[in-house]
Parts: sequence; structure tokens; C-alpha cells
Amino acid sequence: MILFNKPYGVLSQFTDGAQADAPRATLSGYVDVPGVYPAGRLDRDSEGLLLLTDDGRLQARIADPRHKMAKTYWAQVEGIPDAAALKALSTGVMLKDGLTRPAEARAIPAPPGLWDRDPPIRVRRNIPDSWIALTLREGRNRQVRRMTAAVGHPTLRLIRARIGAWTLNGLAPGQWRDADPET
Repeated sequence: MILFNKPYGVLSQFTDGAQADAPRATLSGYVDVPGVYPAGRLDRDSEGLLLLTDDGRLQARIADPRHKMAKTYWAQVEGIPDAAALKALSTGVMLKDGLTRPAEARAIPAPPGLWDRDPPIRVRRNIPDSWIALTLREGRNRQVRRMTAAVGHPTLRLIRARIGAWTLNGLAPGQWRDADPET
């Protein structure tokens, strides 16, 4: 089991299947361990914790929404969500593909020790931004971004901080470490 802090702009796979003139960054530029595969995905424009394992059963337990493994995200959003927006995120938001499961949602200060993003987020002089922590037990495509947009607070930056008991603690972007798969 490997814990990896995926930088912004990196694909959650070891090869770039796109036929592009300029190859995109992949996991192979950071993790040189044969036989491991990501347990789940993290969008190219998202950052943070990605688990890699060589155990297919463990990979399925982590990634499959049927197991309802909690995943916590830090989302920097436009505006300052009020109690109604946080309650909507907590009770479920109607998206095009249906109502989301209840989630844990709370306003948080900017995470301590947070690294700069390259490129930086866009900043609007007249619109403040703030941070929320969201813990989900399902994994729809771009779910956090769609949920925050649905309550009027588009995501500017998204960092996955925790999967189950595994956390980002102490990992800089692009770094990885071995972890106990039984955690």
C-alpha cells in the first residue's frame, strides 16, 4: 500500500492514453514501484491523497462505493457558504444523476501547512473565498465540484485529505510513502 500526494495536473494512471502532441503528467513520473495500481481516481485538476496497491481485493474495497469508505475533501469555494448551504450539502444535493447521499459538511479555516498550487487558483477581487470539509461515502464523477456548484459555491481548488483511516499528513505534493494496508 502506497499513500501518494497527487499534484494538480497529474493523471491518476501510469500512462496517458490520449493521442496528444504534448504528453500529460502521469503517476509514472512520481511512483516507480512495479505492480501497484490506484485504488480509485482523482481528477487531473484535483490534488491530494491517492492510494496505490497491488492487492485487487483491497483496491475494490477502497474504490467501490458499495463499501461506503469515507473520503474527506477540502474544497476552496467561491463565497462563504451559510448554514443553509452546509445543511444542503449534509442532507443531500439533487444533481443531474440523482440525489447525493448525506455527507458531512462544515466550514473550516484554510488547512494549515497547505502548499501553493501551480498554477494558482483564479482570484476575484470582489468575491471572497472560503474552505469547507466534505466527507462523502459515495464516489460519483466530479461529485464534490458538482455539489458545491449546486449550492451556489463553485469549487476553486479541491484536495482529498483522507480515505478511511489514511491521511495526507506529512506528504508534500509528488511525495509518497508506504503504509499499512490494514489501517
